[in-house]
Amino acid sequence: MKASAPGKVILFGEHAVVYGHPALAIPVTQVHVDVEVLDSSRRGIWIHAPGINLDAELNSLPDGHPVGSVILNFFQRQGIPVPALDIAIESTIPVAAGLGSGAAVSVALVRALALHTANPLSDEQVNEFAYEIEKLHHGTPSGIDNTVITYAKPVYFVKDMPAITFKAGKPFTIVIGDTGIPAPTKESVGSVRRLRMHDQCAVENIFNEIEQITLIGRRSIESGKPELLGELMDQNHEFLQALTVSSPELDNLVKTARKAGALGAKLSGGGRGGNMIALVEQPKAQAVAGALISAGAKHTIITEVS
Repeated sequence: MKASAPGKVILFGEHAVVYGHPALAIPVTQVHVDVEVLDSSRRGIWIHAPGINLDAELNSLPDGHPVGSVILNFFQRQGIPVPALDIAIESTIPVAAGLGSGAAVSVALVRALALHTANPLSDEQVNEFAYEIEKLHHGTPSGIDNTVITYAKPVYFVKDMPAITFKAGKPFTIVIGDTGIPAPTKESVGSVRRLRMHDQCAVENIFNEIEQITLIGRRSIESGKPELLGELMDQNHEFLQALTVSSPELDNLVKTARKAGALGAKLSGGGRGGNMIALVEQPKAQAVAGALISAGAKHTIITEVS
């Protein structure tokens, strides 16, 4: 049985979303994880994931291994014996880049296992399962990654509330630029937590400003005025800089995108590396992507939200 899951980027609200403020995220279908589960003639569960140099039997993996955790938790929850399986995982999503690679693996893998064992799961069940796996590896994640990847639609998300999917009133184009620097979510989330403990009032004021940006962003998308997102991105990036989660490399790519004609740009995700995003008019997308590569981006993705 086969299953797939897309990547994702956060448009607005990263970090604030961990503390109950809303965020907007979109799926990125240009990159994805594909999982195939087959019965095996060998004993145990064998995992083949060339993208992360993994070719091993489940029991040989260290405790807490991300892929192993999904498999073991699935069979424990379903209360069924662990069969002999061959699992192939292919991914075009860069790891630790803010595109949700870990959540995409969890979503695609649990769906493939559920289909193969004739224990189909609803989107809600898949999402809840993937969130539990995210918590094992990221400490206190918001849950937005697994949610937008599970539903594969633009999502308005508030922690511990039902996710709201919505449609764009008019298509718009986003260019994603990858710094090539790993951006482990757990570290940046922990850094913001410490900053908030030191000065809760100041950080909450920033979160409140980000919330207003997020609310206006959703209205702009739904009402077919995506061009308004550019200025909002610029503002959101300044607040993320104040939260100390940007980096010289991210700031450089953000400035480069703006100079190349983007309507606005910001870091996306945990920060300290990973990706930035830029709102562009479709005819300028290739030029902005090229400028980002010239400025040091390791990869770019052009995606349209429709």
